Amino acid sequence: MSARIGIVTFPGSLDDRDAARAVALAGAEPVRLWHDDAALNKVHAVFLPGGFSYGDYLRTGAIARFSDVMGVVREAANLGMPVLGVCNGFQVLCESHLLPGALVRNAHLRYRNAPAALRVENNATAWTRAYGENQRVVFPAKHGEGRFVADEATLKGLEDNGQVVFRYLDNPNGSSNDIAGVSNEDGNVVGLMPHPEHAVEALTGPSEDGRGIIASVLSHLTEGASR
Repeated sequence: MSARIGIVTFPGSLDDRDAARAVALAGAEPVRLWHDDAALNKVHAVFLPGGFSYGDYLRTGAIARFSDVMGVVREAANLGMPVLGVCNGFQVLCESHLLPGALVRNAHLRYRNAPAALRVENNATAWTRAYGENQRVVFPAKHGEGRFVADEATLKGLEDNGQVVFRYLDNPNGSSNDIAGVSNEDGNVVGLMPHPEHAVEALTGPSEDGRGIIASVLSHLTEGASR
C-alpha cells in the first residue's frame, strides 16, 4: 500500500492541487484534508500548501492556526509525524509554534515571483534526506511576506542545532541569515518559502529539484516502517 500524504486546504489555499500532483508523481497517495477536519484520515504525513489562508487577515497564517485540522496536525507532529509547510504553510507552522521564527514583509516591500536558488543545509530531515549535502536546488518563489526573522538567540539556536534546512544563495527578500527554510529540533517538521511542488516537471518548472522533497519523506516513512 502506498504512503498516504494529507494535503490541507484552507479557505484561500491556492497550491493544494499542485501539492497533490507532486505527491502523486512521486508514487504516493494524496489525501484531501479540509480546514475543519478533526481527524487526519489515516495519513502518514501532512503537507500544508501555499496560498492566502483566510485572506491573510490579521497576518499570514494567524487565523489558520486556530482551524480544527491544525489541532490534530500539532498533536501528530509532536508525536513524530512528518509535516511540511510551503509558503503560506510555512507561515501557518510558525504561527502554530511548530516552527520558530516568523515570516514578515519582504525587505524591498514588493511581491517576489521568480526562481530561487537554494542550498540544502541539512539533508538529514524527514523531508530532505534524498538530497546531497550542500546540494544546490532551484524552486520557484512567490511571496510578499517571506522574510524570515527571529531574535538573535533563536537564530543562534537554529544555526547551532542544524535547524536551518535551506539557505538562499541570492537572498531575494532580506531573510535573516539568508534562511529559506527551517525545521524543528527533531527534523520531522520542515517549512520553507519557495515552492518545491512547482519544480517537479521540466515542462512547467525551472527544474525538477522539488521531486526530492516527497522522495525524502517516502524514504523516511519506509525506514520507519521497517524498524
